[in-house]
Amino acid sequence: MRGAGRVVPQRTSRGKTERRERGHCPYGPPTWVAVRAISYTEHVLEQPSGPEWVGLTNNALPVDDALVWATTPGSGAVVCFLGVVRDHSEGREGVVGMSYEAYEDEARHRLTDVAGETRRRWPAVERLAILHRVGELALSEPSVVVVASAPHRSEAFDAARFAIDTLKATVPIWKREHWAGGSDWGARGQPVRSVHQPPVSTGGE
Repeated sequence: MRGAGRVVPQRTSRGKTERRERGHCPYGPPTWVAVRAISYTEHVLEQPSGPEWVGLTNNALPVDDALVWATTPGSGAVVCFLGVVRDHSEGREGVVGMSYEAYEDEARHRLTDVAGETRRRWPAVERLAILHRVGELALSEPSVVVVASAPHRSEAFDAARFAIDTLKATVPIWKREHWAGGSDWGARGQPVRSVHQPPVSTGGE
């Protein structure tokens, strides 16, 4: 993985989450036929030596560190996108938190693919960070950060937008919404597609 940030295991979390996988596709949204247990290992995301920083962690995302890391002498623009937990979703009010789960090995592989495809399309990008959180998140906590730096703002904006839209459509990460009356998977879940298929904007979801 060229330029990928090194992930340092800290300790295994006590809680385990059941993942029920769809029979014909291990990366699909939760239409359940089989069960296995997944325990997430807590990771610290260390800054990479290369120009791409990708990672998955159940610690707080290092947003400030990513901004500083992405700012290079050749960068005239640094664009940062933060996805944060909000108090509602489509057809659902009163959301109080979210849980994010991932098929970890494939998710990290896909994040690296997203970074590579972004750089292929915008080779002028100086540095690119794509970091996603898993585990339990409260309202207003960041769940994902994308930072792109480039000599000019057009490349930085376009690369960051492509990266987050493609991540949402191709990386096997799912969210479960919690509210006062219970919890359920996000209403807009969909099967993941190939990184190299044409991207479809999620409309800011």
